[in-house]
Amino acid sequence: MKRKRLALAVSYTLAILVAILFLLPLLWMISSSLKPNYQVFEFPPRWLPHPVQWSNYPEALTYVPFGRYTVNTLFIAVMTIAGHLLSCTLVAYAFARLQAPGKNTLFVIMLATMMLPYPVTMVPIYIGFKTLGWVNSFRPLIVPAFFGSPFYIFLLRQFFLTLPPELEDAARVDGANTMQILWHIILPISRPAMATVAVFSFQAAWNDFLGPLIYLNDQSKYTVSLGLNFFRSSYDVRWGYLMAASLVTMLPVILVFLLAQRQFIRGIALTGLKG
Repeated sequence: MKRKRLALAVSYTLAILVAILFLLPLLWMISSSLKPNYQVFEFPPRWLPHPVQWSNYPEALTYVPFGRYTVNTLFIAVMTIAGHLLSCTLVAYAFARLQAPGKNTLFVIMLATMMLPYPVTMVPIYIGFKTLGWVNSFRPLIVPAFFGSPFYIFLLRQFFLTLPPELEDAARVDGANTMQILWHIILPISRPAMATVAVFSFQAAWNDFLGPLIYLNDQSKYTVSLGLNFFRSSYDVRWGYLMAASLVTMLPVILVFLLAQRQFIRGIALTGLKG
């Protein structure tokens, strides 16, 4: 009994220490967001700013048009989620349930595309979008989502494989076709996996910096990740403004995770991605 208590105490202590270690950068961001610029890199570090610069937040959010950038980013994120859920669900269900010659080979080829680093495909993709006249628009950031993502397809396929095939057999006996089975039977019980894809997709779209940097030239179309770069110049960085704006832009991602937390954790556990 004493050994179990000791082991439990050690486990909790290690968990708390690791949690503190991960929280330190966030605490430093919060502290720096309330400091004047000259206090940010003081040594030894001053965790409690004096004086407290509450004005950093309103000044940072009005320094650049973050309202417009937030609307742009939300539009891209919502459309990206819709594209991934639509395309990846159809492809994943086909890989999981439908029978076709060469299905497994195609699945392996699809997974192999995950090994290609983005810089390898960046130039030919850019040339393709430039040929279509899509540069300086949101389409290069949205349309690819409607053609699927290998990781999300893999994730959803793993979930669909855990569902009992008897559900589909019973539906076919009642006369349902494949699309009716997918829409009325599979999707309602796949909310955990769908929520997982939605959270991952939202986070990726919200935090994306390289994509908007490549394709967007008009500042009125910038996203929040590009907006944060305005606080840096060739000679100076407005650290207080940058930390304040960064904390505010983190809030939507945190809110989405909290709203979908239960489904998200279930989806991770049921798709074979748990440790």
